[in-house]
Amino acid sequence: MTYTLKITNNSSSTVNLQRYFSRVVTPGGSIIPGNPVTADATKKKIAAKNSMSITYYVNIGQTKSLSGVKIAMYVWDTKSKGYLKHTGSFAIPAAYTTTAGLGKSINTKMNDIPVSASADSLQLYKYGGKVYAKVGISITNKGSKVLGDTGYSAYLVTASGTSFELALSSSQTGYKIQPQEKRTIFYLTEIPAYLNTANMKLQFTQKDETLKLELAKSSFKLPAATTPDLVVASGAVKKMVVNSNTVDTKLTGAAVYAEDDKAVWSFHLQLKNTGNKAVTMPAYELSVKSAKGTAFPVNAKGLSGLTLKPLETKVVPLTAEIPLQVEQSSLQLQMIEAVTTSAGTDAGGSGSGAGEAAVDTSAKLVFPVAYFTIPYTLRADVRSGQEYGITNQYGTFSYSLQSLQRYPWKDDDIVLAKVRITNNQSVNLTIPDLKGALKLDTDNLAATTDLLMDKEAAVLAPGQYTDISLLTKIPYTDEFNNVRVNLSVKSETESIPFLDFSTTSFISSVNQLKRGDSYVITGKGKNAAVQENKTTVYEGSNFNILYTEVLMSSAEKRQSKMARLQAYFKTADGQFYEAKVNQSDNLATPGGKQLITLWAKLPKTVATTEVSAYLGSGVTGSKLSESGEQPTGFINVASLPLTPKAVVPAANLQNIVLYPYTLNVLSSDGRHVEASDTVNLNITYNLTRENSYDAGESEHKLVLRITDPFGQSQDKVLAIGTELLEGNNHTYSLSFTKNLYKQITGGSYRLTVYDEFQGERQELGSQLFTMRFEPLPKPADDDKETEK
Repeated sequence: MTYTLKITNNSSSTVNLQRYFSRVVTPGGSIIPGNPVTADATKKKIAAKNSMSITYYVNIGQTKSLSGVKIAMYVWDTKSKGYLKHTGSFAIPAAYTTTAGLGKSINTKMNDIPVSASADSLQLYKYGGKVYAKVGISITNKGSKVLGDTGYSAYLVTASGTSFELALSSSQTGYKIQPQEKRTIFYLTEIPAYLNTANMKLQFTQKDETLKLELAKSSFKLPAATTPDLVVASGAVKKMVVNSNTVDTKLTGAAVYAEDDKAVWSFHLQLKNTGNKAVTMPAYELSVKSAKGTAFPVNAKGLSGLTLKPLETKVVPLTAEIPLQVEQSSLQLQMIEAVTTSAGTDAGGSGSGAGEAAVDTSAKLVFPVAYFTIPYTLRADVRSGQEYGITNQYGTFSYSLQSLQRYPWKDDDIVLAKVRITNNQSVNLTIPDLKGALKLDTDNLAATTDLLMDKEAAVLAPGQYTDISLLTKIPYTDEFNNVRVNLSVKSETESIPFLDFSTTSFISSVNQLKRGDSYVITGKGKNAAVQENKTTVYEGSNFNILYTEVLMSSAEKRQSKMARLQAYFKTADGQFYEAKVNQSDNLATPGGKQLITLWAKLPKTVATTEVSAYLGSGVTGSKLSESGEQPTGFINVASLPLTPKAVVPAANLQNIVLYPYTLNVLSSDGRHVEASDTVNLNITYNLTRENSYDAGESEHKLVLRITDPFGQSQDKVLAIGTELLEGNNHTYSLSFTKNLYKQITGGSYRLTVYDEFQGERQELGSQLFTMRFEPLPKPADDDKETEK
């Protein structure tokens, strides 16, 4: 028992309190000396005209009622028996109770701060075959300082005196009550299922560490116990109090799809702080509960420690996997509060007296907070081109499947899904660093899926969008019906979902361009247009070479690195042939053009009349390919119909084009001296270079064939730059020697120019020239001279 005496010194001098004593007199006649608690033990004197309050304690044994108890006062007197003089008594009224009545407030002090306190509620919860009690007390801070956790021990006490230690709710750990603020503080404990909960009270005690005693503080009679309904209807808001701030909690976006032998659930927990102070969410335990009571874990790492500013809303993504044999239409998301309490909780009912030493038995209270009804909604397949809305922890946006394509890559096929994200908020949407995964039917290709997105488009203004491409490779013989697209945030420790959907949309064909159209490339620093310049076929004895030249025109306003073009030829019978690409490594000037060559070897039996080029931008891993990098795929593919044309040889050697050069043979002087075995040629020519285009190193060879008057030919590969020089009126000289040439007495010879590519030739033009015969001088006629 504790009691507090207010002592006033009305004299004009200091009074020594060691001369004054108090005793507690029980109804049975026992007289028990009172001793000051440790906090007041140093109060020895009272100055003149001053007052002082001192709290004393006594052990009153098994006395459970204060009825009939008196506090007797004594003063030191050497003349009195026992040296103590009885000066009077304070009789505790018969109707006095230490417990505040139901609905009544008491004015007291906590941590030396004046407060007004009253009992608020007693609620009972059942979870896991156990019963838990939640006790609320309303406290108003009447002082001028902030009131924090008092450090008091709290007990739930039955009418028969059995007590159960209470633990502070985790949602209010470290609470602070501002001056003049009123808050409700909640405590939790486990109680036996059979316990009579009528006429229970809340008892506070404070431990005197020096005395090793728990000393009684205030107590409150509790209202009748109630059992709240924790079930939250689908789409309804659950109001939760965290540190006296109301947090509106709502389950949204629930969807499920089947995968192997399990149902994969995804949903979002939306939380809004409706209060005027920041609040940090406790570490709630979440699980999905079936109708039969089986609980399945939920991945909800984003909830623990989540901080909400005043009026701020955040969304926490949740995922769970439930076996398919479990009934999926009656599931609940249960939110559990786990509170660790050390010592003293006696769930068995034997009780723990407030003054008794507690046994340190750390226990964990698992306490239900809410059961959110999970609506059974089969996740609908996403249809290509349609827009769908979503809200997650990163914001509110819409998404659409722009295309789902399949096209060749070497001996595999590329499967590409292009997803568009549009910001539907009134503020910027920041897209985190993402990774992607494609799953085709049951084949999870996360390890081989590359994701491409413009990193500079990660922050979207309201109404803006960005496109994200996910591509993977499969054997070209594989077939599939269902595609699952998964976007998650890159993290070394966990998988943080961003967007996940499935589709059974048909594979959309690549963009089909019309003959003569431009293939347009878009992207920061990559904008360009590609047009067919020339397509032809080099006829070979064993195979043909399909050859195409395209012009890539930069649409940039600065020097830039153009996209690295990749291509496949598709024939009329649906066969694909990988094209080898020759492209300049130089930067493209604003408005500049690059000549890019594409070629592939085709069997002689393949028709090339109806052929198209599948063009795309090369990628290496998760980025666009740069010069010198080996592409691992290509994106933004379009089909451009080609127009193969046979080369018609010119009837002369004027304006012979072998890009980027144009050759004009001005004249050819062929001479043969009588009886000689050598023919000498002097070819006068102009050679000009087209400098408006940039091209890679040429793979073409210029071959000159000389057909002599006997119809025999000799070929000469002319090296441009060393044998043939750029400019006008250059002369190229060469000679041929054969014993047969001794018989030449005139006639003509033919010069033919060929374009040789990968060992196969096309005739560009030929021209016939006259061979000049130079006879030897005749010897003098000596006989006729003599006659003269």
